[in-house]
Amino acid sequence: MTAKPFHVAIVGGGITGLALAISLHKRGVSFTIYEQAAAFGEIGAGVGMHANAVRAMKICDEGLLAGFERVATRNAWASKKDVWFDVLDGTSTEPANIPEKLAPLFILTGHEDGHAACHRARFLEEMVPLLPAGSAQFGKRLVSVTGVEEDGGNPLTLVFEDGTTAQADAVLGCDGIKSRTRAVLVAALNKVDNKDNAIIDKAKPTYSHKFVYRGLIPMVDAVAVLGEERSANAMLWMGPDRHALTFPVNHGQTLNLVAFVTTPEPWPSQDAQQLTLPATRDDALRDFAGFGPNVLGLLGKAAPQMDRWALFDLAEHPLPQFYKGRLCLVGDAAHASTPHHGAGAGMCIEDVAVLAELMGTLKSKEELPIAFAAFDASRRGRDQWLVASSRRSADLYEWRARGRDFAGIADEVRARQAYIWNIDLDKSIARAKEDLTRRLALAMPAAAAPNKSVPFPPDIDFHLRWR
Repeated sequence: MTAKPFHVAIVGGGITGLALAISLHKRGVSFTIYEQAAAFGEIGAGVGMHANAVRAMKICDEGLLAGFERVATRNAWASKKDVWFDVLDGTSTEPANIPEKLAPLFILTGHEDGHAACHRARFLEEMVPLLPAGSAQFGKRLVSVTGVEEDGGNPLTLVFEDGTTAQADAVLGCDGIKSRTRAVLVAALNKVDNKDNAIIDKAKPTYSHKFVYRGLIPMVDAVAVLGEERSANAMLWMGPDRHALTFPVNHGQTLNLVAFVTTPEPWPSQDAQQLTLPATRDDALRDFAGFGPNVLGLLGKAAPQMDRWALFDLAEHPLPQFYKGRLCLVGDAAHASTPHHGAGAGMCIEDVAVLAELMGTLKSKEELPIAFAAFDASRRGRDQWLVASSRRSADLYEWRARGRDFAGIADEVRARQAYIWNIDLDKSIARAKEDLTRRLALAMPAAAAPNKSVPFPPDIDFHLRWR
């Protein structure tokens, strides 16, 4: 691939930032990753990647997909190959290890890869070797970006907390839910200083009034509680104002337990800077009082000391656009979501595939803002639909939206998941490229583009009509 005549800065070295770096490297785009930590690393535990994400990884880079496959764990039983979750009544007193006594309320199928999950850190470890040597700088906490408002060809300047600066022709914000680049974007869109707190507050995610206990349980202990079938395959346990997910990770050696709680109480740190608080196994058992012996038995196998993870998102503060000039947000920085569709990471990888394909067609740095506009038109509607729909899905699982109308819940969840899984990503990318071509033509002098035409309308409204 011929090298592109521009250099970009990627802010953030998590899954999204590294996936974007790998994808741009394949397409001849020069970049530097700026990561605030001392080394690459991911917090959290299991992450799901489903059919849409697998297709996106293949488009990004075959090596990315191969790395995921090396660490992915799927349902162990052949009969569960295409099952996302068996959905069970978490309040039932019937033992899960006798399937004929505790039958599923319904089964969510239609997903060609079933339930594919991995540990975030293990996936990141597979990605790092795909980066070119010397492409990352660590200990770089972003403070500001200057030059965003300028229309000329001067580089943007990144200012870091350690007093250093860096320059790039564009800045790609992949810095997650606590994104500093999001604050810079909102300030630029509102034409205010990026220290204007009244405006910057609009860039902050808000608490969804849900938190989660996470636990990794040795499979032998999980089997003792749930039996082999329910331990080796993905299960969703429904209940009033609570639900839990269980699925195998670590190639079946470990059961990942994710237990969600809805509460009217505020989270102590409303600015999302402290997403975790210490908790105990007894706290989790108390919060799930009223559930049956299956979920309580698993919680009893968790470590005595646990954490509570707050679920913040951008449902209440959706961005009016994902870019300004040569600054563009990607992944959670643009559309942080709760995890109730199991698709947040997959949507981030979709973003990467679309943006990398658009940037791979560019011939000059002057075209970068136009590519970002086409990216925004292609992705913002689908991404922001997910944020809203994820909250709805949690209410379905916790009997807050349709009560115990299990048939209605099943129909709605299936429709929403199909909307995520069944995207024709190749067609979406082709449409985005056609939109970019039309935008570029409109940006050219009249003599060079005598047959100007109206760009494709943004795809945004199509997605946002159904939440």
